[in-house]
Amino acid sequence: MAAQKHGPLAGIKVLELGTLIAGPFCSRMLAEFGAEVIKIESPEGGDPIRQWRVLKDGTSLWWSVQARNKKSLSLNMKSPEGQEIARRLALDADIIIENYRPGVLEKWNLGYASLKAINPAIIMVRLSGYGQTGPMRDQPGFGAIGEAMGGLRYVSGHPDRPPVRVGISIGDSVAALHGVIGAMIALRHRDVTGGRWNGKHADQCVAGQGQMVDVALYESVFNLMESLVPEFDVAGVVRERTGGALPGIVPSNTYTTKDGENIVIAGNGDAIFHRLMKAIQRNDLADDVQLMRNDGRVPRTAEIDSAIQVWCDTQTIDSALSILQAADVPVGKIYSVRDMLSDPQFLARNMFEQHHFEDGTPVKVPAITPKMSETPGVTQWLGPTLGEHNEEILQQLGYTSEQIVEFNNKNII
Repeated sequence: MAAQKHGPLAGIKVLELGTLIAGPFCSRMLAEFGAEVIKIESPEGGDPIRQWRVLKDGTSLWWSVQARNKKSLSLNMKSPEGQEIARRLALDADIIIENYRPGVLEKWNLGYASLKAINPAIIMVRLSGYGQTGPMRDQPGFGAIGEAMGGLRYVSGHPDRPPVRVGISIGDSVAALHGVIGAMIALRHRDVTGGRWNGKHADQCVAGQGQMVDVALYESVFNLMESLVPEFDVAGVVRERTGGALPGIVPSNTYTTKDGENIVIAGNGDAIFHRLMKAIQRNDLADDVQLMRNDGRVPRTAEIDSAIQVWCDTQTIDSALSILQAADVPVGKIYSVRDMLSDPQFLARNMFEQHHFEDGTPVKVPAITPKMSETPGVTQWLGPTLGEHNEEILQQLGYTSEQIVEFNNKNII
């Protein structure tokens, strides 16, 4: 596994085992900052995300981003030969990222315990619906289920309607970010306790201490749920759906201007509330002693929201933004992707990268975040074709050209 040449994670070797969103998004972020990521895919079509959503020439446009900077190895993991190749890659990796159902890697002789027995410095990030333990560990769990169980769906939407979902797979992506954080913590711990494995058997070398990072989708969502637990435990409060408002923090809601645009206004700071009420010409509310603090505003939420909406009924989106920005009130239009592509802030921050597909077709993709002053991430290439790096990877493992041809003939790769 040859190291990437750029980025703060250059020299870090990552093996990605898994499909779709959580695991691949986790390894994608490591690849964006220089780690060498080898993604193992089934020779029969590869990662299903290659065919998700909007396609170009039969391949998802999402794939160009989700798999950027990764190397694709097509490998039949159900064959003993495929499992042996994967095991050799795993033992040479710094980090393994997988999102199979618990027990699958153990069945393939790639479980954490068996790898750690040889390479004590191994770091394995395991993303699953419910984690590696507990009565639900063996059940299938997608991001949507994690969002439901973790509490996000219950508080999303309007109180008189069923819960709604965010229009993206946020449960998977939040789990992926937890995986990245866990991987970096584990990597730091490994390095301060001895560093990378030197390739010798565990009882013949001194190596850093690796570990398993156990990420459950529902727990990752649950981790975002603010004061949900203590509010219920101490005060018996079950937080309910509040539509576009931020519950218990007033005013912070979505309003509609007279030209039909939607605008978010967050006037929930005490000084900000005063400025907001002055800006919308409601001096009576601005000077109301009861409304000077948030705990006084909460009982009068409907009255305050009504006052703001009445004002918005008289304003276009542009005039509302202009007046409230001049008053130093946090405010924003709800953006579509069309808005983003022409927005001065997005453009000033270079939030879009221009690339080209192999046939020359131009394509914009999101820029890499977070923005690092000294070691920024970089897109070295867009998502690879299935098995694009087979020969390169297998040769680096020591397989001969004849063996690689045989693997092809036996449908192992």
